[in-house]
Amino acid sequence: MKRHPIIRLLAVAVAATTLAACSSGTAPTATGGGTFAVWDPYPQFDASSAWAKVIDKCGAEAGVKIARQAFDTTDLTNKVLLAAQQNTAPNVLVVDNPVVSTLAEAGVLKSNSDTGLDAAQVAPNLLAAADVKGQVYGVPIGANTLALYYNKKVLTAAGVDPASVKDWASLNAALAKVKAAGKKGITFSAIGTEEGTFQFLPWFWGAGANLTDLSSADAVSALTQWKSWLDQGYAPNSVVGNTQTTSWQEFATGDYAFAENGTWQLQNAKKAGFDYGVLAIPGRTGGAAPAPTGGEFVTVPAQSSPDAEKTAGKIASCLTSPANVLDSDSALTYVSAVPSVQEKQVAAQPELKVWVDAVKVAKGRTGDNLGTRYPRISEPLWGAVQSALTGAKAPGAALSAAQATAAAAK
Repeated sequence: MKRHPIIRLLAVAVAATTLAACSSGTAPTATGGGTFAVWDPYPQFDASSAWAKVIDKCGAEAGVKIARQAFDTTDLTNKVLLAAQQNTAPNVLVVDNPVVSTLAEAGVLKSNSDTGLDAAQVAPNLLAAADVKGQVYGVPIGANTLALYYNKKVLTAAGVDPASVKDWASLNAALAKVKAAGKKGITFSAIGTEEGTFQFLPWFWGAGANLTDLSSADAVSALTQWKSWLDQGYAPNSVVGNTQTTSWQEFATGDYAFAENGTWQLQNAKKAGFDYGVLAIPGRTGGAAPAPTGGEFVTVPAQSSPDAEKTAGKIASCLTSPANVLDSDSALTYVSAVPSVQEKQVAAQPELKVWVDAVKVAKGRTGDNLGTRYPRISEPLWGAVQSALTGAKAPGAALSAAQATAAAAK
């Protein structure tokens, strides 16, 4: 995922077919050389960018030239699937983290143990998104996640100390004070796509719920929490159709106390024209709720020879090494996946500490051995959220229906 989660995973279509990929570049010769293809989802970075220069540097260190192509995130996923079928996959692929397990189970990617890709310095909770049946495929370039932005002026006027928001009860109390002061409470994205599930998961996981049981009492408590905000006027009805972009635009009006959004809005927050702060999304009974991780993995598709795969592994290891990844993570507004680099980020920008702390407890959506089962769970979950928030079904009934759908799709 780049700035937000992909709209739909293609897991069902991919998992139905076993794909064998060959690279679209030319293999190195016995004396070195050759051209290796690198595909990434960063079209905003041209050949003069720090990211492109690091790619060229890593190719040179591996003894090959680099042919880089950049695509939008969803477009990249589609092109990779087609290229794998046509035996023209790239040598190195930078891909949204929920897609990794789909491509791995379809035979498109090679494991790190096959390629020598080094993931030793990566935080285990971030690496888990690429763990498929005990084998890891790729290394995260960095991560983003969700937290609560807050408007200091709105909270001050309502007599709310943001440090008091430590659990759902204290958050609800703060929202009640904000409404009583004549301001708006909280905005978020509950749209009927993967984006809506992405935003609901911190509350779902923060209640203690598990994606293998969508109808649990904990899950119902999370959806009931969201529904209560609409019923009490703490959140606008527009959240049902909000993307993360449109919910941010609501927060940027200056009328809202809180907005659930991600690290990618930091630059926009600085331009908003009012003082803001960031706090971790609270769990139901306290502590930081696990939020889902966004961000891409650098992976190695299956290629025509083990030597080509090893060379691609060297390039991928170079791209994700602590020596090279700081500049890329800074440009992407990502928290590094490497703890030692996270420390450097906080030292340079103390305001990133809350995001680093959030990333430390974040979870991959395809973790817990869900793999390609995740999209068959996520879609009924976002449907349940939509049904409950629109009043079509009570939260418990909506989630029971979602669980039945997810179970039937296994």
